[in-house]
Amino acid sequence: MHQDEGVSHEGEGAVRAVDDGLGQGVRSDEEAMEIALAEAALAGEHADVPIGAVVVRSGVVVARRHNERERTGDPTAHAEVLALRDAARVVGGWRLGGCTLYTTVEPCPMCAGAVLAARVERVVFAAADPKAGACGSLYNLLADPRLNHEPELLAGVLAGPAASLLEAFFATRRTSR
Repeated sequence: MHQDEGVSHEGEGAVRAVDDGLGQGVRSDEEAMEIALAEAALAGEHADVPIGAVVVRSGVVVARRHNERERTGDPTAHAEVLALRDAARVVGGWRLGGCTLYTTVEPCPMCAGAVLAARVERVVFAAADPKAGACGSLYNLLADPRLNHEPELLAGVLAGPAASLLEAFFATRRTSR
């Protein structure tokens, strides 16, 4: 990856600096999830649910994003989908074999479908989502042998901090009504 590769939060053509975490090496699932948690915290700046996602390939962060549905008015602007789009641009194609997606909350059906479509090798998530989770809670799309791809799945990495971010976000929203 070149030093100037990456994508910004500010639009299609903008470049996101490597010091924003792109190109950063990670040595463990926990270290990558810490980056996803930092990304999730940024969603609060524009009243989005604090979910962050990071794509790592060969131990290097190639994309990192957070939810932007409120910010953009786009119902598909989930952290995972945005990170997968950015990763595809960085690696030069839609096939993300060899990549791991780290996300602070269990992917929903849309995001799990995007993982399958992108042929992501591995998915690691923090907190389970009993209301919309499609990687074990309500469904497990990633383990359906009828589909053409089955990524490896690891759940619960830094689940406590991820759940705390969500709890704080929703507590604030309940008290502001």
